[in-house]
Amino acid sequence: MFNIKKKRNKISQEALLEKLRTVVHPDKGKDLVSLGLVQGLRLENGHVYFALEIDPAEANLMEDLRREADRVLLTLKGVEKVTSVLTAERSPAAAAAAPRPQKPAQKPPQHRPMPHAGTPGPALPVPGVKHVIAVASGKGGVGKSTTSVNLALAFQKLGLKAGIFDIDIYGPSIPRLLGADDARPENLGGGKITPVFRHGLASMSIGYLLEKDTATIWRGPMVMGAIQQMLRDVKWDLEGDLDVLIVDLPPGTGDAQLTLVQTVQLDGAVIVSTPQDIALIDARKGLDMFRKTNIRVFGLIENMSYFLCPHCGERSDIFGHGGGRNTAKEKGMTFLGEIPLHMDIRETSDAGTPLVAHTPDSPHSQAYLNIARHIMEQLS
Repeated sequence: MFNIKKKRNKISQEALLEKLRTVVHPDKGKDLVSLGLVQGLRLENGHVYFALEIDPAEANLMEDLRREADRVLLTLKGVEKVTSVLTAERSPAAAAAAPRPQKPAQKPPQHRPMPHAGTPGPALPVPGVKHVIAVASGKGGVGKSTTSVNLALAFQKLGLKAGIFDIDIYGPSIPRLLGADDARPENLGGGKITPVFRHGLASMSIGYLLEKDTATIWRGPMVMGAIQQMLRDVKWDLEGDLDVLIVDLPPGTGDAQLTLVQTVQLDGAVIVSTPQDIALIDARKGLDMFRKTNIRVFGLIENMSYFLCPHCGERSDIFGHGGGRNTAKEKGMTFLGEIPLHMDIRETSDAGTPLVAHTPDSPHSQAYLNIARHIMEQLS
C-alpha cells in the first residue's frame, strides 16, 4: 500500500494579495496592499505569514485591520492558518527628513536612580501577572532556558502560581523543555488566546504558533511586533492571576531585549553564565544593558558550575572555578547560587520533564529552589 498524502491546493502570491486588497483603511480609503503596509508575505504548507508596517499612533485601528486580514485570508481554500504581526519601523525617508538633534555638551556619565516599584512610565504591567522577571545571558549555550524553566517550577513548588514566556523568536526552546512540541494555544475570541499549560506552568512561545522546525526569518521590527502581540493577546490569568512570570530572553542585547525593557514593567532580571571567562565577559554586557535601562538585577546564577563524577564522586571544575561568584562581587550584585553540570538535568530537559518537576527533592532541584527563595526575598 502506498501512503498517499492529501495534496494541498497551490496558492499564488497574487491570490493572497488579492484577498488583502479587500481590506481597506477606513480613514485613507485605500487597501492594505496599495498603501504598501504588507511586508514579508509568504505561504508555507498552508500557513500564511505576513506583517503590517504601521504608524504606532494607529495601533488600535490597525489591530482591527490585522484581524480582518487574517479572516479574509482564511477564506482562501488551502489556507489553514495565518500568523500576522504589527510592526512599526520608521522609513529611511522620514528619518532623513527629521531634524537632527543638537549634540549636547559632554558631561560626566551619571547613573539614574533605580525607580521604585509602581513608578509610572512608558512600560506597562502585564495583565493578570503580579511580578515579571527576565532571565538573560550574554551568550548562547550557557543553559539559560533550562535554568528559566526550572526556576519557574521552583517558584511553583514554593507556593506561587507561575508562568514562563519564551521570547527567543529565532530559537524557541521552551516547548521542547516542557514536552509541549505539538501543543497549540486555543482561541478565546476577542483577540485573546490561552497559554499552554504543562507541569502546572502557564507558557507561551513563538514555537507554539509556527510549524515545527520552521526557520523564523524576520527583520527586527517583526520580532518586536510579535513579542508585543503575544504579551498583549495571551490571557495569562486564565486560571487566576500569576504571581510570577519568567521571561526567557534570547542571548545578547538586541531587539527582543530592548522591546521587553521598553514596553513591560519588569520587577528585575537574573543573569545566567558559566564560570568560564568568555561567558562572563558577555554576562557583564547583559548586566550593563539592564543597568543602563534602569532594570534591577537580582543577581547572577553560575550554571554548569562543576561536575561530580557519578562513579567516584570526584569534583571537576570543567569550565573553571569561582568566576561567577567573583564577577558578582566585582559588579556589586548578589551571587544567587551554583547549578552543577549533571546528567539528570540534561536528561529530564530533553525528555520534556524538567528536573524540578521530575525529582523535586533531589539536591540539584534544591539548588533551583534556593535560588528562587533568594529572589523572593528581594521581591518582598
